Amino acid sequence: MSPPENVVGGLKRRDGEPTFNEPWQAQALAMANALISSGAFSGSAWAKTLGVELRSAQAGGAQDDADAYYAAVLRALERLLAEKHVSSSELAHRKHEWEHAYMETPHGQPVVLKRGDGEL
Repeated sequence: MSPPENVVGGLKRRDGEPTFNEPWQAQALAMANALISSGAFSGSAWAKTLGVELRSAQAGGAQDDADAYYAAVLRALERLLAEKHVSSSELAHRKHEWEHAYMETPHGQPVVLKRGDGEL
C-alpha cells in the first residue's frame, strides 16, 4: 500500500503545494542520492545518519516540519563527508565546480560535473 499523494517523507502537503519549499532542499537530497550512487557512502549509512540527526533535532525541541527535516539532511551530509575526511576547502572547490557547471548547462538539461582528481 502506498502513502497518500499529499504525504512526502512523513510531512503532509496541502493540495497544490510544491514538494520542496526551496530549491536547495531538492538539491540536498539529490546530492545525497548522487553520493550514494557513486559509492561515497552507502544507503544504509545515509539512513542511519539522517535518523540520528532527526532524533537529535527532535530531542533538541525542533519543530516536526520541513525546515527541521532539511536542516537534518544538511547535517547528515556534512557528517558523512567529514567521516570521509573531506575538507572544507575540498567542499568549497566542488561547490565552485558545480556552480560553474550549472551556469553553463542549458535550461532543462541535467548538470554534469567533469570528473577531476579531487573526486568525493
